[in-house]
Order: sequence, then C-alpha cells, then structure tokens
Amino acid sequence: MGKKRLWRWTSEFALALAVFGVSLAPLHAQNHAKHAAKNVEPSPSLLEEEKLKFTTRAAAILSAEQPAKGEWGVLIVDTKSGQVLFEQNADRYFVPASNMKLLTTALALATLGPDYRFRTTLEAQTGASPEGKINGPLYFVGRGDPNLSNRKFPFDTKEEFDGPPEKAVIELADQFVAAGVKEITGDIVGDDSYFPRERYPNGWEIDDMVWEYGAAISAIIIDDNTVALTLTPGEVGGEAVRAEIAPATTDFSVTNMVMTSASGVKSDLTLKREPGSNAVTVSGTLPAQSKPRKLVLAVQEPALHAAAMLKRLLEERGVKVDGVARAQSASPDAKTAPERVVLASHNSVPLAEAVKLVNKISQNLHTESLLRTSARQVCTQTKSDAEPRDCSTLTSEDYAAIAAKFYADAGITVGDVVQTDGSGLSRHDLVTPRAFVALLQYAAKQSWFAAFYDSLPVAGLDGTLEDRLKNSSATMRVHAKSGSVEHVRTRSGYAELPNGQRLIFSFMSNNMGSKGHEATDALDALSSAMVEEFGGEPVGCCRRKQ
Repeated sequence: MGKKRLWRWTSEFALALAVFGVSLAPLHAQNHAKHAAKNVEPSPSLLEEEKLKFTTRAAAILSAEQPAKGEWGVLIVDTKSGQVLFEQNADRYFVPASNMKLLTTALALATLGPDYRFRTTLEAQTGASPEGKINGPLYFVGRGDPNLSNRKFPFDTKEEFDGPPEKAVIELADQFVAAGVKEITGDIVGDDSYFPRERYPNGWEIDDMVWEYGAAISAIIIDDNTVALTLTPGEVGGEAVRAEIAPATTDFSVTNMVMTSASGVKSDLTLKREPGSNAVTVSGTLPAQSKPRKLVLAVQEPALHAAAMLKRLLEERGVKVDGVARAQSASPDAKTAPERVVLASHNSVPLAEAVKLVNKISQNLHTESLLRTSARQVCTQTKSDAEPRDCSTLTSEDYAAIAAKFYADAGITVGDVVQTDGSGLSRHDLVTPRAFVALLQYAAKQSWFAAFYDSLPVAGLDGTLEDRLKNSSATMRVHAKSGSVEHVRTRSGYAELPNGQRLIFSFMSNNMGSKGHEATDALDALSSAMVEEFGGEPVGCCRRKQ
C-alpha cells in the first residue's frame, strides 16, 4: 500500500469516526503521549483525558456497597503547578484520625527545628556532700522527651529495641551513682510540671485509656508510659497461666483468672480495668504450649511511676533513699523556689528522628508531647509588654491557638482545622481535605521538608503502610500518613509518579459502618488509580527512553 493511499484511508477512517462522534485524539494520546520524556507535563488534552479516567474509576470505587454508605472527601493536586486534578467534598469537615499527626509534626519541625533535642535531668537543691549525701529531695525532671526507652535509632523500616524497657532511666541512675552519691535524705520526686497536668484531651474514649495508644500525657515519658503484662500458658490443659508485669511496678494489682486450654484451641482473653483504677482482672484461656501473650497497659500517673522506678534502681545500686517516691505536677514559683543543681542528664535523639518514629508507627503519646513542647517554645519566645506568661500553665485552647497561627502561615484557610489534640485520637478533631493538601504544599517548600518527607510511611515498605499496596503500581510511590479510629479511615501525603511528577493528595472517609477493611481497600484503590491515571504510563508498561 503506497503512502498516499495509506494517508487517504486513514483520513477517511477518521472522518467516519467523526460522524459518529468518536475522536482519534484519545487513541493517539494513549499510544504516543504516554511516552513523553520524564518531568514533562502532559498536554491539556491528555490531562483532561487522565482526569476523566480517574473520575470514572473513583466513582466506581466510592459507589461500591460499603464505601457508598460513608462520607468521602478527596483532593488531588499537582505539586508543581498547584492545579487541582480531582476533588470531592474537599471543603467539608472530616474526623482526621492520625492524619492529624501531619499537622503536629510539621508544627514541631517548623517551631523547634529538626536538630532540637529534649533534655531530662536529675536535680537536687544541693550537690552531694564529701560523704556522698544529698540533703533533701532528688527531682526527676522531664521536659517531654518521648523516647526515654530502649528504642534503637535511627528508625530503619521497622521498630527495633535493645535492652530493658527502662534502659534510659538505668543510664541516668548509673550516671548519678558514678558521681559518688550514697544517700538521699529526701524523697524521689517525678517532676513533670514542664507540661500542665492534662492527662487526657477531650474526645479520648474510656477504652483508649486502658491501652498503650491512649497512655496518659506527661512531660515524663518512660517506655511510652506503659508496662507489659505477659501471660504464659502451661504445658497441658487445666494448668494456671502465669502472669508477669515488666518493668516491675506497683502501678497495677493483677487478678489472674486465665487458665490453660487444650493445645490448638483458639485463645479467649478478657481484660477489665475500671477508669482511674489500678486493679486489673484478666480471665479466659490460652492454649497449651502456645506463645506467651503480651498485653501492653497504659500507666495512669507517669510521674509517680517514673519516681518509683528511679527509687528502685538507685536502691539496687546501693544508694540509701530515706524518703518515698512521689510526683510533682505543679510548677514551683520561680521567684521563691531555690535553684537546683543538675546531677545527671540525658539528651534525646534529634527531633527529626523522633518525628520519623511518630509518623511511621503513628505514636499518639509522642505526638501530644511534640504539640506541648512546640507550644511551650512559642510561648517562651513570644515577647510581651505585660507580665510574662507562665508557660507551664498552657491549656488545650492555648495549644490550638498557637497551632492555628502556624496553620494560617502555612496557607490553610482559617476554620479548616478544628483541633482538640495533637494525635488525632480525639473524635472531636475536624479537618478538611483542602487543609491537609495546603499543609503538604507548604511543607514541600520548607528547609525541614526532608525530615518531614522521610517520616512518612512508604507504601509496601514500612510503617503503617508496610502491608498496603504491595505488588501494585503505587508500591514505593505513595508516601503518606494513614489514619484509623472507629468508623474512620484516612490517608494523606505525596505520590511520586512514573513520569517524574509529584502529586499531593488527601483521601478521607468517615461514617464507615463496616469492619473497616472495605474503607482501607477503597483507599488503596484510589491510590493505585491516582498513580496509574496521572502517572504518564499504563500499568505494566515500561517508559521508553528518549
């Protein structure tokens, strides 16, 4: 067939298609524009085609039986141009769950800086005498360090531990004893007055407070303010199950009613703990010869817990303590309180590493510490012609007001964030998808962005997205914070596309009455569709080198 004849046939075919309202442009775009060089933005016609395809897929995903019963907010924006690629209910409020941590960790990095370190000290009103005696109390002073634990840093794809849970306190005790102290005539005081006493923000539920994810907030955080109750079954059915708490503490009184069942039988455990009570009752069964079951319980009085732990460790090292362990949550009057002498100290890992842990594993208590530390820093640095404010008396309203100023500076519309806590565990938090996208756009232009970006879970690799989107087009391309509380599933972050573009997105679902996996599956489907339709190449296709 000659070239002229081929041209004529093609033209006639195109004309015939045009009569029926069909254009060759989409076919041409599919066959050729997909092979454009990396970092070259798609043509307007191709972009409209991509938007239409994503819209069609999103409609199918969100109209499925279970997702359709809930409410959805979706916003996708191109990072470079700021162009909106898709939006649905982007200006409506949604309970954000742990997507709230994006706001708090950005605030902390902007306020404190990636290199900020928390400082924890052991202090007394006097130094040790030549005989090694400390007259008066010994103060264990916390300033919000979230990692007084045995965690290994830096975080590398998974959480790792080394040594006993109270490792950081042991190091402080050893440092103190090495200074030659042999006796303390006063009490051991857990001083967490750096933060005002507010153990649980509004909107946290009673069930939350029992477990590690709802641990009480304090300026002293030892091993996430938790202890582990380990239940070990017997070798044969009918034997009692052994219960042990570690580290050793008087915080809990455990009534153990768990028995060993026949090997291979499914375990059946129940734990009861009344609010405000240290009495814990466990009942049910564990199968014979099965692995021990560890239940991580939240400590209700962290400062007292820390003081008792330090007292025990010092006594184990031969230091005589004449007083008792107690807590001090009210800040002493700076004008009348005697100055203290620092006898031992511990500096934390840099904030960038702490933030990475927070967002990768979605640690609630650590996030609350970051919010309070950031607010205290802003309060301290704020100049006033009036009487200087006591920054140890900040309230939840103060935290929200200080954070709101940062959000406004970040370009978030006033009122788009209704904040009750820093972690998103509160069911009273409300945020729009547009607020998250605005924050993520702002963060991408800041000097601390590398630390922020590196803290986000990566699809199919680590953190809360380790098991999501594996073997999909979005694997290793979606860097995002997930969120989950009852009836809520959210995901916001960045998508690195095959064509070199970066998208910013926020997917939020509320009022999901099912077990939750349907909403998470829908988030995965939206994530894959976003990468596939806006990514410049179809699934399974390798980009041609230009």
